[in-house]
Amino acid sequence: MNRLGKKANETLIEMALSADGEESNGPLCETISTAGSEVPSGSEIDKRHESKDSIFFRDGVRRIDFVLSYVDDLNKEWEKKLERRKEFESNLQKAGLELETEDKKESEDGKIYFVKIHAPWEVLITYAEVLNIKVPIKENDIPSMVENPLDCMLTPFRLPEKVMHPEPDYFTAPFSKDKQELYLINDESTFFSPSMRNRIVNYILTRCPYGTEEGKKKFGIKRLLNNGTYSAAYPLHDCQYWKKASDPNCDNERYTLYMEWARFLRFYKEQPLDLIRKYYGEKIGIYFAWLGFYTEMLFLAAVVGVICFLYGLFTMDENMSSKEICDPAIGGEIIMCPLCDRECEYWRLNTTCESSEYSHLFDNVATLFFAIFMGIWVTLFLEFWKRRQARLKYEWDLVDFEEEQQQLQLRPEYEAKCTQKKKNPVTQEMEPYLPLTSQAVRFCISGTTVLFWVSLIIASMIAVIVYRLAVYAAFASLMENTQTLQPISGLLTPQLATSVTASCLNFVIIMILNFIYEKIAVWITDMEIPRTHMEYENRLTMKMFLFQFVNYYSSCFYVAFFKGKFVGYPGAYTYMFNRWRNEECDPAGCLIELTTQLTIVMAGKQIWGNIQEAIVPWICNWWGRRKARSNPENLYSRWEQDHDLQIFGALGLFYEYLEMVIQFGFITLFVASFPLAPLLALMNNILEIRVDSWKLTTQYRRPVALKAHSIGVWQEILNGMAILSVVTNAFIVAFTSDMIPRLVYYYAYSENEVSPMSGYINNSLSVFEISDFPERNKPKENPEGFTQCRYRDYRYPPDHERKYLHTMQFWHILAAKLAFIIIMEHVVFIVKFFVAWMIPDVPADVKAKIKREKYLTQKILHEYELEKLKERLCQGDKRATEKEFIATEGRMELSRAM
Repeated sequence: MNRLGKKANETLIEMALSADGEESNGPLCETISTAGSEVPSGSEIDKRHESKDSIFFRDGVRRIDFVLSYVDDLNKEWEKKLERRKEFESNLQKAGLELETEDKKESEDGKIYFVKIHAPWEVLITYAEVLNIKVPIKENDIPSMVENPLDCMLTPFRLPEKVMHPEPDYFTAPFSKDKQELYLINDESTFFSPSMRNRIVNYILTRCPYGTEEGKKKFGIKRLLNNGTYSAAYPLHDCQYWKKASDPNCDNERYTLYMEWARFLRFYKEQPLDLIRKYYGEKIGIYFAWLGFYTEMLFLAAVVGVICFLYGLFTMDENMSSKEICDPAIGGEIIMCPLCDRECEYWRLNTTCESSEYSHLFDNVATLFFAIFMGIWVTLFLEFWKRRQARLKYEWDLVDFEEEQQQLQLRPEYEAKCTQKKKNPVTQEMEPYLPLTSQAVRFCISGTTVLFWVSLIIASMIAVIVYRLAVYAAFASLMENTQTLQPISGLLTPQLATSVTASCLNFVIIMILNFIYEKIAVWITDMEIPRTHMEYENRLTMKMFLFQFVNYYSSCFYVAFFKGKFVGYPGAYTYMFNRWRNEECDPAGCLIELTTQLTIVMAGKQIWGNIQEAIVPWICNWWGRRKARSNPENLYSRWEQDHDLQIFGALGLFYEYLEMVIQFGFITLFVASFPLAPLLALMNNILEIRVDSWKLTTQYRRPVALKAHSIGVWQEILNGMAILSVVTNAFIVAFTSDMIPRLVYYYAYSENEVSPMSGYINNSLSVFEISDFPERNKPKENPEGFTQCRYRDYRYPPDHERKYLHTMQFWHILAAKLAFIIIMEHVVFIVKFFVAWMIPDVPADVKAKIKREKYLTQKILHEYELEKLKERLCQGDKRATEKEFIATEGRMELSRAM
């Protein structure tokens, strides 16, 4: 395979180079209506009467497989661009492609030239062998699975069979030019699907040379797009999405995808994955398969999360802690110490009544159950996805797909930028390489840049924390002195107001940093000059994920694990930079603040993401096509319609995966604080599938079809987050929620047998003598003459010999928290690994089908070779000896035995 690919690539380049300085004997195809040329009147086609909404050349026979466009701008580089285009198109013709040019006078705006490219049969079969494309050899005779009796219940969610399975199922084999009669070639014009054709043409375009500049060989359409020689390069959609094409030869697959998949009203229907794969290629198909499967699995998590939330809602009135806080005789009599220095006043505990009641929605025993459940759910999701992925690999002919054939090919940019060459020890051929010293320098620059931006995120988070500390006193003073805010002062406490505004500010900073860093990450990855496509994607993925992980999750980690943990106590508070006093948690705990932070960041990101993905492309396309809508439809050509659409770049899917993986982190890493997170994710994903399908089908140019047999490095990232989620949720339950302190009080310190949780609030608050306040902390006013105040901690009272030191209860609670973390982690990890071991990655029926298909394919190939030998023997071919015939029969017997 690699040898064939190398040979074809060299042949293409050598053919172009051999023509340097020589006058061409004539193109291999006819170039029609080029700039400055006149088409004879006898062959001229009347454009006023013939629709240009077609995917064929003017002869109506040759299909347009790719389109290049350019604008003749008369600037100082005009002649250089003209020379590049002439050389490039000449080399494309020498490679066997056929071109047809539309003059700018024919375009809607009178400025753009369009070069239409057609790959004839000879080119297709040559590169089908190079790319190891699998084609049908026999219809699949393996019986399908036995129908499930419950399938009738799923009928409302099913799509028509023709949509779900647009092609019959075949046994396939890699294409070989020498065995064409073996394959089921009914029609050469339709044997290779449009997605296969545009993949082959794109392979040629990315490797075709266009000359030498500054002593370096230049090649590839990407470089020509970057330097402005061409303005666009894209394959065509097969029809308009809102109606079928008038041409009976058109498959109208885009229209079918729009009607059955891309409309939101079809949100309850299954996805036509086979049709998506056929039209867009396996790489996009596997993304939508993963997104659909993830959404299906979220349904179970969302149901359990809603049940846990309802448990908290229905038991809210039974929560003894909030009852005591709201009771005027208990919470109303407890005077709390000021929450900031000098400006804040003493306050009564029952002012936090409403927030303590709402915190019970998320801080209850169901939280523990849900955290354990999600640890097991994420394992089930990943293991069942492996099985689903294995089934898709079989159904989409990706079982023998070697990553080398697609992802491990050298990037054209690597070949162009690496001028030095060395001998490959395997192939014994000279190939470009990047010296070790250059690699080291580039990695140092890259690593320093990433480290700087991660540090910038941490600095921005510290700035938000400083904002929290600085504005709390202002909110407390504002709410106390503003009469209009008094009715909602019980619900909108200074703590909550500070938390909400800080979360919104943090979200804005996240989005700004994210926008800038995306450009930086692509730039430094390009600077590293990765050798292969896989290497490029993996490096960019790790940079982007590391940044986004810190960017999106740092604020949640702060609230969950740092806020309220290092505050000190009255008279000995800890300060940030010796200026701002560290934040305290609400008397009901920090969990409600973590819930607020998580909700704002997660929901805000999802809303902003959908605006970016749907509304922005729609506005851009509407603005770009506003003039064309006033023209007759038959004058608005298919290539112009697609030219006016947005570009679905090489990293289009990368950002889709990144968005979903970040969401996956929100619903796993911090799910113990917000059981409704899976429900939010489920609703977003139902919308996300339709938004992604709608924009891909209606707002974007058709992307080049690419192969992929898995979700790649994202699988490893998901596995890592699944393991980390067990640890984070164990720490959230132990240190952020109040569950462990309540359990310790219930079993060890409660003295009321009738109501064991009575007295918990009083027990969890320590006493401080106001006269012990230093001047720095002491409030300016104490109109009611309080002598003592309470604070959230377990310390001895002022009259004790161990004044303000931690009590034994504090150490008991700490020991219980650590023991809980160890026990929960071990239990969940044991269950996770047991479940992973119990569920095989490949279903048994898929294994059997793979073996059966391999056996039958080998049998067909061997029988074909045997028939060929018989023909040669009958024709008296001396080279076809009897020994060769016997050897072939023996190989067939051996294959059957195996």
